[in-house]
Amino acid sequence: MELAHSLLLNEEALVQITEAKRPVFIFEWLRFLDKVLVAANKTDVKEKQKKLVEQLTGLISSSPGPPTRKLLAKNLAALYSIGDTFTVFQTLDKCNDIIKSKDDTAAYLPTKLAAVACVGAFYEKMGRMLGSSFPETVNNLLKSLKSAESQGRSEILMSLQKVLNGLGGAAASCHRDIYKNARSLLTDRSMAVRCAVAKCLLELQNEAVFMWTAELENVATLCFKALENSNYGVRVAVSKLLGTVMATALIPKQATVMRQNVRRATLEEVLELMATGFLRGGSGFLKSGGEMLKVGGSVNREVRVGVTQAYVVFVTTLGGQWLERNFATFLSHVLDLVSHPRATQTHVEAVYSRRCVSFILRATVGSLLGEKAQIAAAKDICQAIGKQMKAVEAVVNDANSENKSGAADVAASQHVMVCALQELGSLVQSLNATASPLIQEPSIGLLETVTSVLLHPSMAARLAAAWCLRCVAVALPFQLTPFLDRCAERLNNLKTSPEAVSGYSFAMAALLGGVHQCPLGIPHAKGKMVVSIAEDLLRTAAQNSRLSLQRTQAGWLLLGALMSLGPSVVRYHLPKMLLLWRNVFPRSLKELEAEKARGDSFTWQVTLEGRAGALCAMRSFVAHCPELLTEDVIRKLMTPIECAMTMMSHIPSVIKAHGAHLKASAAMVRLRLYDILALLPPKTYEGSFNALLRELVAEFTLTDNSANTTTSLLRSLCHYDDSVLLGSWLQETDHKSIEDQLQPNSASGSGALEHDPSSIYLRIPAGEAVPGPLPLGVSVIDASVALFGVVFPHVSYKHRLQMLDHFAECVKQAKGVRQQAVQLNIFTAVLSALKGLAENKSTLGPEEVRKSALTLVMGALDNPNPILRCAAGEALGRMAQVVGEATFIARMAQYSFDKLKSARDVVSRTGHSLALGCLHRYVGGIGSGQHLKTSVSILLALAQDGTSPEVQTWSLHSLALIVDSSGPMYRGYVEPTLSLVLTLLLTVPPSHTEVHQCLGRCLGAIITTVGPELQGNGVTISTIRSSCLVGCAITQDHSDSLVQAAAISCLQQLHMFAPRHVNLSSLVPSLCVHLCSSHLLLRRAAVACLRQLAQREAAEVCEYAMSLAKNAGDRENCGMNINPFVPGIGSRRDIHSQHQGVNITETGLEGVLFGMLDRETDRKLCSDIHDTLGHMLSSLAVENLSHWLMLCKDVLAASSDMSTTAPLGGGKDEESEKKDEMDDDTMFTTLGEEDKSKLSVAPRWATRVFAADCLCRVIMLCENANKAHFDLALARSAKLKNPKNDFLVLHLSDLIRMAFMAATDHSNQLRMAGLQALEDIIKKFASVPEPEFPGHVILEQYQANVGAALRPAFSQDTPSDITAKACQVYVVAMKIKKEAETKPNRAIKNTNEDEEDFGAVDELPPDSLITLVQPELPTLSRLWLAVLKDYALLTLPSEFASQLPPDGGAFYTPETIDTARLHYRNSWAPILHAVALWLNSTGFNTSESTEEAAAAMPNSQKRATSIMLNQAPGTPPTTKSLPEINKDRMHLILGVSIQFLCSPRPEEPVEHVTSCLQALHTLLDSPCARIHIAEDQLLGVELLSVLHRLLLTWDPPSVQLLITGVVQQIVRAAQDYLQEKRNTLISFIADEEDVKEKETCLVLGEGGESGGLVPGKSLVFAAMELLMFILVRHMPQLSTKMSDSPSHVSTKLQLSEESSRLVAATVTILSDLPSLCSPAGCMMILPTILFLITKVLKETAIKSVDNQVPPPVSAALQGIKTIVTLPVIKTDETQKQWTNLIRSTLASILEYSQPEASKPVLDEVSMLTAIALFLWSASAEIIGVLSLQNGCVNRFKNALNSCDPWVQAKCYQLLLSVFQHTNRALSTPYIHSLAPIMVEKLKAVERNRPNSNTELLAVQEGIKVLETLVALGEEKNRVQLLALLVPTLISYLLNENAFASASAASKDLHEFALQNLMHIGPLYPHAFKTVMGAAPELKIRLETAVRASQASKAKAAARQPPPTVHSAPTIKLKTSFF
Repeated sequence: MELAHSLLLNEEALVQITEAKRPVFIFEWLRFLDKVLVAANKTDVKEKQKKLVEQLTGLISSSPGPPTRKLLAKNLAALYSIGDTFTVFQTLDKCNDIIKSKDDTAAYLPTKLAAVACVGAFYEKMGRMLGSSFPETVNNLLKSLKSAESQGRSEILMSLQKVLNGLGGAAASCHRDIYKNARSLLTDRSMAVRCAVAKCLLELQNEAVFMWTAELENVATLCFKALENSNYGVRVAVSKLLGTVMATALIPKQATVMRQNVRRATLEEVLELMATGFLRGGSGFLKSGGEMLKVGGSVNREVRVGVTQAYVVFVTTLGGQWLERNFATFLSHVLDLVSHPRATQTHVEAVYSRRCVSFILRATVGSLLGEKAQIAAAKDICQAIGKQMKAVEAVVNDANSENKSGAADVAASQHVMVCALQELGSLVQSLNATASPLIQEPSIGLLETVTSVLLHPSMAARLAAAWCLRCVAVALPFQLTPFLDRCAERLNNLKTSPEAVSGYSFAMAALLGGVHQCPLGIPHAKGKMVVSIAEDLLRTAAQNSRLSLQRTQAGWLLLGALMSLGPSVVRYHLPKMLLLWRNVFPRSLKELEAEKARGDSFTWQVTLEGRAGALCAMRSFVAHCPELLTEDVIRKLMTPIECAMTMMSHIPSVIKAHGAHLKASAAMVRLRLYDILALLPPKTYEGSFNALLRELVAEFTLTDNSANTTTSLLRSLCHYDDSVLLGSWLQETDHKSIEDQLQPNSASGSGALEHDPSSIYLRIPAGEAVPGPLPLGVSVIDASVALFGVVFPHVSYKHRLQMLDHFAECVKQAKGVRQQAVQLNIFTAVLSALKGLAENKSTLGPEEVRKSALTLVMGALDNPNPILRCAAGEALGRMAQVVGEATFIARMAQYSFDKLKSARDVVSRTGHSLALGCLHRYVGGIGSGQHLKTSVSILLALAQDGTSPEVQTWSLHSLALIVDSSGPMYRGYVEPTLSLVLTLLLTVPPSHTEVHQCLGRCLGAIITTVGPELQGNGVTISTIRSSCLVGCAITQDHSDSLVQAAAISCLQQLHMFAPRHVNLSSLVPSLCVHLCSSHLLLRRAAVACLRQLAQREAAEVCEYAMSLAKNAGDRENCGMNINPFVPGIGSRRDIHSQHQGVNITETGLEGVLFGMLDRETDRKLCSDIHDTLGHMLSSLAVENLSHWLMLCKDVLAASSDMSTTAPLGGGKDEESEKKDEMDDDTMFTTLGEEDKSKLSVAPRWATRVFAADCLCRVIMLCENANKAHFDLALARSAKLKNPKNDFLVLHLSDLIRMAFMAATDHSNQLRMAGLQALEDIIKKFASVPEPEFPGHVILEQYQANVGAALRPAFSQDTPSDITAKACQVYVVAMKIKKEAETKPNRAIKNTNEDEEDFGAVDELPPDSLITLVQPELPTLSRLWLAVLKDYALLTLPSEFASQLPPDGGAFYTPETIDTARLHYRNSWAPILHAVALWLNSTGFNTSESTEEAAAAMPNSQKRATSIMLNQAPGTPPTTKSLPEINKDRMHLILGVSIQFLCSPRPEEPVEHVTSCLQALHTLLDSPCARIHIAEDQLLGVELLSVLHRLLLTWDPPSVQLLITGVVQQIVRAAQDYLQEKRNTLISFIADEEDVKEKETCLVLGEGGESGGLVPGKSLVFAAMELLMFILVRHMPQLSTKMSDSPSHVSTKLQLSEESSRLVAATVTILSDLPSLCSPAGCMMILPTILFLITKVLKETAIKSVDNQVPPPVSAALQGIKTIVTLPVIKTDETQKQWTNLIRSTLASILEYSQPEASKPVLDEVSMLTAIALFLWSASAEIIGVLSLQNGCVNRFKNALNSCDPWVQAKCYQLLLSVFQHTNRALSTPYIHSLAPIMVEKLKAVERNRPNSNTELLAVQEGIKVLETLVALGEEKNRVQLLALLVPTLISYLLNENAFASASAASKDLHEFALQNLMHIGPLYPHAFKTVMGAAPELKIRLETAVRASQASKAKAAARQPPPTVHSAPTIKLKTSFF
């Protein structure tokens, strides 16, 4: 392929490759040329032009395929327009000669077509330059048009279109010729030709004025004729032509009008013309109106659907503003269509016409109008409805005239009503809360108008009105309850009117069905109201025969609707419902017989309707309340259901007796029965299978049904991928709702509410706007088929065989059309059954069952009906799946192989090729591996059958299925398959779009099969990859949108596997072009692909999209515009212009996507757009902040009052998908009229909500990106350094403004999003200081904005969820406002069912929220306690449900339990914390009596309080004492906490856990709570074990620290309590002097006499377990198990700061535990505790640089001290143990403190401190043992000899404390062994004076110790001691010369020595003299020093006040242990 990439065709390479690969090589070269010509240097091109032209013209006659000729033509034209144009006429003549040629053979055709294509391309590109030659060319083309075959005809028409395009007005002389020749072809038998003509005429009408003046009617007639028997493509093309011509006739293009004097058509004329098509079809029409009314002949449906689309094109072309101005006229015209008798000849036709009209309204009003204009349109619709209703009332009230026409008017008016009400409902629903002005403005009277229709005589109109009310209620949920009440009231008042009973019950049912879409629901009392109304209706039904039917239906409808409210409501009414159901049906066979005997036709009708209603309510119950379906309830339901089944068999005789009009009611009963049985488990009714199956089979084999009704389920049971064969891809177009009418199955697309009123309250199926159940006849068959699928897997094999044989018999018996219908139904049922078997994992049955099934299926594989063939293939695959035996599969495959080898007819070839595909699809690659080779070879052969596109389509489709299912096994067949696919792509005519679609599917499947290998660089892989890319290029360039969509998904796959090889620079612009396509599938594919690209390469995608915007401008003016008066590229059409309608402006692709969100309604598409924007935002927002913020701001700024401007930099035509090929003349017209009318719609509310969410995401992204985003000073300095930098904080005013706009909008969703954004902004910017005003924060200047944004949320009519959100924001803002003065903690806001607001505040800073809350605290605290009580009850497991109070809690009623639970779950934690704070500050001392409280509360809360205190309102409160109340409160709080902490769900927010733990901590601060928890030890134990569990599951250190805090509180509480007990006992003993009591006192505390601790009962044990867990978690080396395990690596890691805090806390608690035990208990736990503490000491005492003591070390030291000084009452046994323990501990510490080389340097100071602690605290007899003593002495020696002066200093300090010990026996040995060393050390200092403060400190500390020793010594030894000290000190003195040059530390030492000497002299005068006398040289030194000192002092005094000589040592131990 690389060889093809050269400017000239590489002819040597071409010769060398095989014949088969040459077309691909040539195509690849043309592709390269196409890219390179545009970019190449002009001179290069001119040099090689001659050769290039030769090569290219040579290719014309080499029979190029369709894609090749297209590219060839494009390149030739481009070459001439870039290079010289000398030879262009030669080339043109050459082409003309080829076209004139008489050679009509098939082989010459491609050459002719290539020449035609070239001619078109020349004119398109060069237009006027070829001006002189065009008449000849056009004549030439028209001549050959007459004789050409269909492919030629389409190609010629496309070329003519291009000629017209290129020449514009200059071709005027040929316009009529072209028109005459082309128009006859509009009814060509080839659909592709019709499309081409339509496009050609569309081009023509741009300039040919006669088309929309004189010829207007003829053009319309032509279009109607063209629509007869058309396919979807033709309908789209022709409707575009018709709509555009009509629009032009009404408002001609400016340029043309200026040229000629044109008579404009009036709107009436144009609409009248369109209406004829809608009402008459294409049968030609006479001008007289009278003829029109003669009803005869049905309207052709295709014409009606086509004209419907034309209406939409017509309005879209004229634009949104035109529609706004003329809406009333247009509406009345469209509604007149549907009231015309011709449109409503039969009921189904009427429904079809209604759907068409609804489509017109939805597609225009829904997408072209902005929100404001939509509200205006809704007003117009309201008026129209009111007008109609007045007319109807006039007829109804004028009963005596008995006029026929009046009745006809009423009948016609129902259809008008349905259309108008549906559109009104849809409008309100899409406007959502923005529609509130419609309801609130009394002048419009929307509600009155709609409710008046509830009394319309026709059921369809009443249902439509009910539906419209439901839409209003869902859009404005606060209206729901008032509506319900109003309907209930009217229903009661108008009980005697049948219409009122029916209409108002419909409305109530509809409203109840809408409740699930309203977040806040309805009051539960409404459920009771509905039940009572329904009961009343059912009870009174029999009283008045005129009303019986309506009342019965209404009663059951309401009960069915009630069920949709879900189990929480229904639970209370279930017993009553079961009773009602049982009573509707006869109890026994006897009663049934008796019933048959009596009764007339009317009573039977009422009875049947009643039973159908009851079954319908049951079905609703089963569907909506599955939780209530216990076995018992099912059993009770089965009684009436079995009666119904029995009754079914008796109905035929009743119908015989009383007339056929009962048939419908009987069918309704069957439908309801099948529906409910399908929802119940088949096991429950297996006894009735036989009778049931008889009914079902009779139903769908049409046994008793003379009509040939077919089921609508077949398509949905076939596989989605088969859509290309079934044509069901139409379901995925924008025209789905009208195209459905043209599907072949019965009543397809004729769904309407009146077919099944129960659908008014059911959930709407996804993707439908209005529920549309099919007519009863079809619904019953559908239901029977579905139920058959459910039951079949549970039936015995014998019966399966009987049924299958019966099916074959039925098919044989029926003939003609009926046979087709029966077969379709049977196949659907069989498919449904096979699907059921597969889902149940059961098998089909023994050989004879399989055989029978196989015969049935194989017979249909040769059926001429493609749908049946498709179903048969699917059934075969499913059978293979269910049977799952290799031999069976082999047999089936072999049968198809044989058939395909011999068959020559299209039908069996297509059927059996699909069979192969389905076999592979359902048994997968492994199961069908051995047939793979044969299947592939056969299908590849069939795919080359050029004579039948149908065979090609089916075989390629099957091939794609096989490739998909075989996966890697297919790898061996990839090359031949790919080469076939390419060959076909290059040769199959483009008009066979299905073949191309299947080729696209195959290509995609192959790419997936090769998968990640595609990244490789091997030769074969490169070839495969380039083939795939060529294939993608060909399909991308196809004219059909489905093929293009397939190409996009192929490229998407390629990009996934081999991203480097997909060229984004060409892919992205083409995707952007498709975004404006008029085809939904193409838009979906483009967005899905963009979504994938944006995930990886968002920046590139945006960049390439912007390049498209830049190029668009250049391409339009590429030198073609010679005559300035006429637009050059006047009207670019979709085939050849790449840039139609793409509107990428400076907002880039993002702007376009935001714009799309306003127009698109397809869910999948919108969610993909959201994702794409999300990915782009994540990657790009932080870099281009201002761009994204502007984008969001533009969208948000479009609040509803800007409906006419285009915020998104919106150029023209963005508002509609249909406008992609709009005329560009608007770009050249200076008369501004038209430009204005086409501006895009302002962003709708849903888009604005999305923009607000984007804003929040931007803030979050910035938070993770850079601190400067939230720091004004930083941001400003960074901006100065580099002006390109951009920071969020610089846009703060914009952020606030956007949030403000959103928070004050009409739309509730937008208000929520705005408040959320506001909260985020406040939180994130709370602490940002304002650099200019120190001490202030930046947000202060926005206080007013925030206030203004919140204010509307507190108005009366605001929904409560918004008010709650606003409170939350308010609280956050208040908190921040105060943060400047104080540092308050969190404030939490909450909302509950009854909208009680709970505020909770931690420590309460002055003047913050607390000032608001303080006065309310008494009330609030009571409500808080009530909430907690409710919460506690609601969290009880279901088996305790009986303990719940019968009439609900403080804030919920029994019915709201389920919804309330959620609110409680979200809000209990902060409330718990608040209660704890309150109780801790005051609460335990207050117990106001309830009466005072009640007096202080408003009424609404009185009920709450009385419930809360569990009294019936009105009973006098039982007074409890304060301790009892407190006890209850404690139980409540601890209960709630323990229950939650036991097992918080992992998705629970961590705030809840922390709140709960903080609450416990706060609570245990108060003495009352401490006593409570200490009194009942088990409570403490339980709490500890729960906390232990919490530790296991929650990792965050913050949580663990909180837990240790709570544990400490519990231990302290126990300590206090025990101490209290001991004190009372001791005082008691002091009085009693009783020996026994002393004993008791000894064993107080845990462990008693024995010392045993019982796990589960012992608080100490529980605490130790928990603390041990923390220690081991953070210091695994403590656990011997862990350190012995082989995987353990003994590395000592530094603990993180949080861990060390945790360990410290743990150690502290551990050392407190022994005080909780009795002496025996102490001995039990101390070994463990001491072991842990010493280990922690050893592990954490690591030397740090700055000599800091880590928290765990100080905690351990403190712990040792606590334990050693324990005031344990020692008994004899314990004394011994105690001594051993303390000795062992000291020994361990000595051992640990041995210096080792390997580990990190030990902190000797901490170890020495520990040793000193023992020496200081324990008694001499315990540690006076020699071995220990020696050890200690050694440690001190080591320290004294340490090279670290800090260690020396500390060592001296510790020795000081040891030497001073009161017990001489203990200190003496230490003095003896250590003093000499010290003296040596200190003497040595003379030679080695200190250089630093630390060294100086060491010396000073040493001297202090010596001084102490002197003081301790006895008088007689004093002289010797001083003889050691004084010389040492004097040796520190410096002579004068040395002093001057000494260092600072040295000078300080001199001063220190001098002072000490001065101090010692007076202390011991006698001894001092003695010493001085003994050594005269000392005396001299001292005297000199003193003199010098005095002299310097005198000098200093003269100069300055004397300084303080010496300050205390600079470093002190952090914690004083002594």
